[in-house]
This record gives sequence, C-alpha cells and structure tokens, in this order.
Amino acid sequence: MSAPTSPADVYRHSLRLLLDKDIPAWVGLWAEDGLMEFPFAPDGWPRRLEGKEAIAAYMRPYPDHIDLHDFPDLRIHPTTDPETIVVEMRGVGRLVQTDSPFDMTYIAVVTVQDGLITSYRDYWNPLAVLEPGTDFTGSTR
Repeated sequence: MSAPTSPADVYRHSLRLLLDKDIPAWVGLWAEDGLMEFPFAPDGWPRRLEGKEAIAAYMRPYPDHIDLHDFPDLRIHPTTDPETIVVEMRGVGRLVQTDSPFDMTYIAVVTVQDGLITSYRDYWNPLAVLEPGTDFTGSTR
C-alpha cells in the first residue's frame, strides 16, 4: 500500500498515528521546513514552530501528558487550493497526570505538498490549558 498523499488522507493518517501514540511516524509526515502555528496560544505557550525538528521536540512528550482515545466529529473541508484543507474535530481522551477527561475542540488549516505537511495552523481552545496536567510544551506560565 502506498503512502497517502492527498491532504485529507495525510490528515486522517496523522490522526491514526496520534491515537497509536506513534509520534516519530507522525513527525515523519512533515516536510523538513514545515511550519506549525498556534494563533490562539496564550502567553508563555509557543505560537510558532519552524522546521521538523522543532515540531518533533514539541510533540515528543505529548503521549506522556494526553492519552487520546478518539477524534469524533471529524469534518474535512476542501478549499479552492487543492493542497489545503480546513479541519473541524474534537480530540477526546484523558489527562495522564490527573486522570481527568480531555475534550478539546479544534479547527485547523493544513497544507500538504507532495504527501508531506508543510503548514498547520492549529486553532485550539486556549482555555483548556488552564487544567492541571496539560502543560507539556515547556511553557513559561
């Protein structure tokens, strides 16, 4: 089976890898010069990660903090740019440190070129990081 190349297929595959807690494979979906942005990040949290290595460092501890179980309500919308999609979804699971439920709503704008993610703007809810056990980013708060 060949690797997914359409933006929607790459994105769906990325979600499967997150559920499997396979962060190295998830990072492998990124272009070397990929850009991950968090426009709504609160003070002290990263707003921009430039390059595959920075993205890998950010995501490496993710499974130690958030145990994802599902991405319900996934909606992937094409745009007039065939390389770009808009995604609406929820991520649900539990916070590892507190064993509390995790339920986050996301909207993302994702660009995929030649089967690799080149841009990912993640519009997540900044109020959710006020919960204990969510700080896995090395924030300064």
